[in-house]
Amino acid sequence: DPQKNHLLVFGADRDLATLADDPQALINAVRDSGGICFLAHPHESAAPLFRETDITWENWEVQNYTGIELWNHLSQLKYKLNNWPSAIFHVFFPRFFASGPDQPTLAKWDELLNNGRRVVAIVGSDAHALHHRLGSIRRTIFPYDFHFEALNTHLLIDRPLGDDSPSDCKLVLESLGRGRGWLGLDLIAPTRGFRFGAQGREAEATMGEEIPLAGGVTLQVKLPAAAEIVLWRNGQKVQAWKRVERCAHTVTESGVYRVEVHRRYLGARRGWIYSNPIYVR
Repeated sequence: DPQKNHLLVFGADRDLATLADDPQALINAVRDSGGICFLAHPHESAAPLFRETDITWENWEVQNYTGIELWNHLSQLKYKLNNWPSAIFHVFFPRFFASGPDQPTLAKWDELLNNGRRVVAIVGSDAHALHHRLGSIRRTIFPYDFHFEALNTHLLIDRPLGDDSPSDCKLVLESLGRGRGWLGLDLIAPTRGFRFGAQGREAEATMGEEIPLAGGVTLQVKLPAAAEIVLWRNGQKVQAWKRVERCAHTVTESGVYRVEVHRRYLGARRGWIYSNPIYVR
């Protein structure tokens, strides 16, 4: 009290809530139980107008977690609730506020990756369908249908999902835990069909995977629609392409490579797609 260090847990075979006061013990127990876990909304703003505190992640000494929530939809709204005009506008016109992951969280992710750690990125709707009333005005902030069409984690899996729930669940969690996918603001436009892959002399890889440098590796990006693509290596911008659907780049240095895609939407440049990394070793 106040709440801090929220952890998202998937696939654990037992209730671990009693360990919540000790983040490292909780993370260890998740791994021991066969689950995966992600640090939730690592950086967040308070919203005093709505009596909402910030619920940031503070214990960065922890080890062995699967990844971080790079972009939290509800947390980003809280940055817009610092005065009544801004709050009222964004509550009634929520399509305007989402712009991309918070820069401190992006920087922290790059820092963790640069330190040699495999850190998977996911996004979260953090859907609550909050009901608020101001005098005679009633409003549901983030109704579920809006929330779930806006921001999503997309996964690549090895076969179509079927009717076997335990098998399908295992397949999804394996892909999620390896970071085989991307983060998409589908509110702007559908991100289905995005691909980021690597082709080497004797191997190939996709997001969340490693590939040996071995004389050179070509990175390839494919978009569902033309946009601005930015390639990053170890937290530094390598190259950008404007208004393209495809691009390729040959790398001759090892490193952690990831892609950001930006588009104009409602008068502003906004983050559209963020890939998980490809690790060139």
